[in-house]
Amino acid sequence: MISPAARDALQGWLAAQKALHGASAHTTSAYAQDVAGFLAFMTEHHGESQGLAALARVETADMRAWMAFTRSHGVGARSLARKLSAVKGFYRWLAEREGFEPTAVLSIRAPKFQPKLPRPLSPQAAQELIATLDMQSSQAWIVARDQAVVTLLYGCGLRISEALGLTGAVLPMADMLRITGKGDKERLVPVIAPARDAVARYAALCPFAITRDGPLFFGVRGGALGARAVQKVVERTRAQLGLPATATPHAMRHSFATHLLNAGGDLRTIQDLLGHASLSTTQAYTGVDTARLMEVYARAHPQGGG
Repeated sequence: MISPAARDALQGWLAAQKALHGASAHTTSAYAQDVAGFLAFMTEHHGESQGLAALARVETADMRAWMAFTRSHGVGARSLARKLSAVKGFYRWLAEREGFEPTAVLSIRAPKFQPKLPRPLSPQAAQELIATLDMQSSQAWIVARDQAVVTLLYGCGLRISEALGLTGAVLPMADMLRITGKGDKERLVPVIAPARDAVARYAALCPFAITRDGPLFFGVRGGALGARAVQKVVERTRAQLGLPATATPHAMRHSFATHLLNAGGDLRTIQDLLGHASLSTTQAYTGVDTARLMEVYARAHPQGGG
C-alpha cells in the first residue's frame, strides 16, 4: 500500500504537470501509473509504508533494485527509461517541496536502447498510396473521405487524431488551419491546394450532414470516423503496392517533415508545423543524419554563418 502522504504528493505533482506544462490526460495517466508502481515497489522493498521521510532516504541501491525488478517483469529498456523519467520528474518536484537532496534518484542512468527511427515514404510512394486508396471501396464518398484524411496527414503534417478531430467549422477549408495538438498547444498550419480540394470533394459527397460542431469525417454508420478505420484502409493499400509495414498513417506525417526538409525547409519552421516541443523530436521525424541536420541548422540559424 502507498502511504496517504505519498499518494497526496503524487496527486500534487500530477496536478502541477497539468497546470504548468500542459500535460494531457493520457500523459498524466501514464505518469501516475509509472510513479505509483515505483512507490508500491519501495513499500514492498522496505517492508513498510513509504512516507515522505522514507522517500527522501531512497538510495542508489534501492533504485537499482527497482529497475532490476521492473526488467524482470518483461519491461523493455525503452519503457523502463520512460518510467525512470517519470520518477525523476516526481522526485525533482518532491525534493524542492520537502527540502531534501534527490541525487540518489536523479543520478541513476536509464538503460540504453536503440531509438526507433520513423520510416518516411518516398514522395512517389506517398502519392501512389493516396491515389490507390480509390481501389479500397466502391462508394465514392468513402474513397473521397479516406483520400482527404490521408492527404491532410501528408500535406499538412497532421497527427491522425488532429485530422479526425476536425469539425465542420473548418469548411470551406482556408489556406491556414488552426490545430490544437498535444498539451492543448495551438499552431497554425498551411493547407496546400490538393488537401483543400480533397476535403471539398469529400464534403460534397458525404451523405451525412456536416455541422459546425459535429465531426468533419464520418464512419459508414454516421458516427465520427475512428483512427482504426483509417489504419485498416492504409494497411490494405500498402499491401497492394508492396510497401513495408512501416507505411502507416503516421508515416505520412514523417514523410511530410522529411520531404519539406529535403526541399530546403527550415528546421525551426518544420518543428512549429509539426507542433514539436523539441528539435530532437523533429530530427527523429525527418529521419536525417546529424551531418545533414547541422548543415540545415547552420544555414537557417542567425548565428550559423549561413
